Amino acid sequence: MIGEPQPSPYRPDTPIARIAEWIADPVRAADFPQTRLRFRNDRWAKTVGLADLNDAAWTQHFGRFEALPGNLPEPLALRYHGHQFRSYNPDIGDGRGFLFAQMRDGAERLLDLGTKGSGQTPYSRFGDGRLTLKGAVREILATEMLEALGANTSKTFSVIETGEALDRNDEPSPTRSAVLVRLSHGHIRIGSFQRLAALGEDDHLAALVDYALELYPGPPPPADAPGRDLPPVRLAHLVVERLADLAASYVAAGFVHGVLNTDNMNVSGESFDYGPWRWLPRWEPGFTAAYFDHSGLYAFGRQAEAIHWNCARLAIALRPICEAPPLVFALELFPALFTANVARRFAWRLGAEGASAELAAKLVDASERTMAATGVQPDAFFHAARTGRLGEEAAEVADLLAKGPNSAHDHPYWHDDAPQAMLIEEVEAIWAQIDRDDDWEPLHAKVAALRRLGEAHGPAPVPAGHEPVSIATGIA
Repeated sequence: MIGEPQPSPYRPDTPIARIAEWIADPVRAADFPQTRLRFRNDRWAKTVGLADLNDAAWTQHFGRFEALPGNLPEPLALRYHGHQFRSYNPDIGDGRGFLFAQMRDGAERLLDLGTKGSGQTPYSRFGDGRLTLKGAVREILATEMLEALGANTSKTFSVIETGEALDRNDEPSPTRSAVLVRLSHGHIRIGSFQRLAALGEDDHLAALVDYALELYPGPPPPADAPGRDLPPVRLAHLVVERLADLAASYVAAGFVHGVLNTDNMNVSGESFDYGPWRWLPRWEPGFTAAYFDHSGLYAFGRQAEAIHWNCARLAIALRPICEAPPLVFALELFPALFTANVARRFAWRLGAEGASAELAAKLVDASERTMAATGVQPDAFFHAARTGRLGEEAAEVADLLAKGPNSAHDHPYWHDDAPQAMLIEEVEAIWAQIDRDDDWEPLHAKVAALRRLGEAHGPAPVPAGHEPVSIATGIA
């Protein structure tokens, strides 16, 4: 979904209905005390033909969850299991969200509208099924920044304040509530396959593989891949390739997701579900986002390891319907794909897109060493490199850039004195304005600035292993 959104008529299509009986439960949204529209993403709403809804209709659909015409008659809470911080948990599923609608865009991609904070479901356990307004604001900021930096991410589609007072352990309470709707390529997780394998539902497991391949197509496995025509093998290769690029996009963005559990891994390769995320204040591999990540399992420098580990859980889940060697072959491709994608993405951010693999690898090495040695904030480093303003301490990077291609710098953004960043201090300041004064202008101004950043960067590079198909766009 990276790139400039293109208008498309509203075209409902609900293939999830074919498998809903064994992968989901029909649910109802909470009846909120109020529905006050706070954010609507018309930029992406036009891709699914919904930008022309007036605010009253928007609120009815995305605050009261009145069904969209010709779409799912009732929301579906998806069932899945998952490894959470590497401990297997069979007692999870959509506990405060549901799949609300599916539709096609102009490129024939199937897109989902899913929720966060829409009320309790059979999988809420002891939770209230709600989302704080602060959490919704943070998700807007995370998705907008990641999109601008070329990551394959869900889009925050709508935020509606719901008028409840929530108590939370990790923020001052009582705090305001909201319901969020995200637009994404789907909500089929690695944990969705784990659940079916754990329950011994082999026929459903095979059917879910077919569903995923139908909805998230891509190029075939390498010519030397064993079992390359088998559906589970094809899926394993696609997921490995997509998630290797996702891991690389986090590195190039200086982003820490915070909770890379298998129930948060979308097999479409799309990043989603933003909780305790952070952007790096400095280049520090051990930097963590979640205060409860005591071992640093999901630290910045360990995210690729964590995502690779999650890919292995998918392979294990596919074992009831596939022999091990072809799946292991797919898993072993991850490190090289990750390394190649980091190099491509670094070169892209540095303004040297199209650099040779050798030069791009040298740029990664030199850039990481420079950022670590100087303590410069990564966004400031990339901005200075892209605009020829590196200091003497970064002479090695400057010399390497002089040897490669030079992307156009004609966008006005590159003449700004300072780059856009997303450090926690600014996030807190934006929220404070909303919380204290109900002032939404700083948030709207930041979103506009981030979209300008995305325009300046242009489309992200094609992932390694997927030429000429971009998983970020899904268009062959």
